[in-house]
Amino acid sequence: MTLKKSILAYTAVCIAAALSACTSAPGGGASAELNALFTVQAEGQRAVLRAVTQQGSCPSVSWAGGAAQPMAVRALPANVPARGQGLFDDKDAIFDVLTCEATWPPGAASARVAGQELAAPKTDIKRIVVIADTGCRLKAAENDFQPCNDPVAWPFAQVAQSAALTKPDLVIHIGDMHYRESPCPAGNAGCAGSPWGYGFDAWQADFFVPAKPLLAAAPWVFVRGNHEICSRAGQGWFRFTDAQPWQAGRSCDNPANDDDADFSNPYAVQIDPSTQFIVFDSAKASGKPYSDSDPAFAKYKTNLQAADALAAQKPHNFFMSHHPLLAVASGKKGQDPMPGGTQGLQSVFSTAHPQRLFAPQIDVAMHGHIHVFEALAFKSAHPTSLVLGNSGSANDGNLPTTLPPNFEVYPGAVIDNYLATTDYGFATLDRQAAGPGQWLMTAFNVQGTPMFTCAITGSKSKCAKAVVAK
Repeated sequence: MTLKKSILAYTAVCIAAALSACTSAPGGGASAELNALFTVQAEGQRAVLRAVTQQGSCPSVSWAGGAAQPMAVRALPANVPARGQGLFDDKDAIFDVLTCEATWPPGAASARVAGQELAAPKTDIKRIVVIADTGCRLKAAENDFQPCNDPVAWPFAQVAQSAALTKPDLVIHIGDMHYRESPCPAGNAGCAGSPWGYGFDAWQADFFVPAKPLLAAAPWVFVRGNHEICSRAGQGWFRFTDAQPWQAGRSCDNPANDDDADFSNPYAVQIDPSTQFIVFDSAKASGKPYSDSDPAFAKYKTNLQAADALAAQKPHNFFMSHHPLLAVASGKKGQDPMPGGTQGLQSVFSTAHPQRLFAPQIDVAMHGHIHVFEALAFKSAHPTSLVLGNSGSANDGNLPTTLPPNFEVYPGAVIDNYLATTDYGFATLDRQAAGPGQWLMTAFNVQGTPMFTCAITGSKSKCAKAVVAK
């Protein structure tokens, strides 16, 4: 069987098995005891092993073949009552699983849990996979029902398998993992049988099942998206993917705590001695400018100050938020493109950095939210901006492939180099031996064929269509 056929076969099996679990990639082992096993990369070089299980107690972990040690409980099973806010389709969020965790100890080369083994996080990261906006969109309010049962129409499982084959040292998900918010309409074969709501069954179908080979490939950095706010899938976000220790008051279980839980402090992940990736929670960001009296304005301003302090610690920084600040948006059919930056964030960031929006140490800004791939370089001093929201959720259309001369996505942000596609896929970042601040980004399609390459030097980049050997 060819690699492409193997990936397609695995994808079909994963989708068919979504209600139970897809427990192994082609040629891999299986464990009925675990629903998921993965590593969350947290601040600095701290990493946390996570296990999700429907067993009654946490499993044990053996570090590098040593004696088994029990993992600690992160979050207990729970039935979280429906919020009844009328914003989305509403039902109780049932988490019939135990989430367990253990911090990776220094020097441990591997971890073994219930027959599954993960390699230790690397301290010298050279290749990074980047994805965003992966879930299958089911939203009755917009009469939008993506065919979750079709591996071509919802290709996240194949994206994950193709990305895993690149053998990354780190995986970054820039938000919006969960999209199954409404029941599939009767008679719709494309999504028939799909779980929905914010409980574990929807999380398993939308994320843990299709992502399994990529979860096993490398540690993950999770960036929170607007689909993971408290009134949506925030309960699962904190149970499964948030990098910080569990706090009941920040679990999104109690709506009275949303004003705190919808905003998280930024942190930085070290990539090498001169480079770090800053994680910024923009999940609750508004599409309209904030007034300076808005409580959200104050929260984001405080978090921006913290992010700027982090950026000052290294000469080279990647800034990651789900919502883009510098982007191109699709105009209506037949109309010109529009600036696509999130105005709520722009209104905050411009108070500290009126022209550039970002601190001077930020080389590259990476985002999702717009369901396309975009790479923007500027004639001005703005950082390279990458939008990577094309990894599975229903793509946006009408994205321009060319722009008018001197097109600005923000006052003074004049685009110099622009490439974009609505095709599904993922990207890799490869650190170059030439020195700090030198990266090669490659955008791949679903099958893992390169589409574009971008040479990044500091805050400048140059992108071109990839040359594929025949």
